[in-house]
Amino acid sequence: MTYDRLVCANCAAPVSEGRCPVCRASRARLQQEGPWGSLSPAALVTLLVVLVAAVALLAHQTV
Repeated sequence: MTYDRLVCANCAAPVSEGRCPVCRASRARLQQEGPWGSLSPAALVTLLVVLVAAVALLAHQTV
């Protein structure tokens, strides 16, 4: 999940604005997760299925 849609329970402002210390800490933690942290589980499963299909196709073509 991206932090631009999260609302802080402490100050009720968007986390992306970083108005309070809780917002700033959450924003920093979400930014440190890297590119894979923002992907949904469905997107990860889709990526895995595409990767397996590509490997299977490659293996089929080399045989």
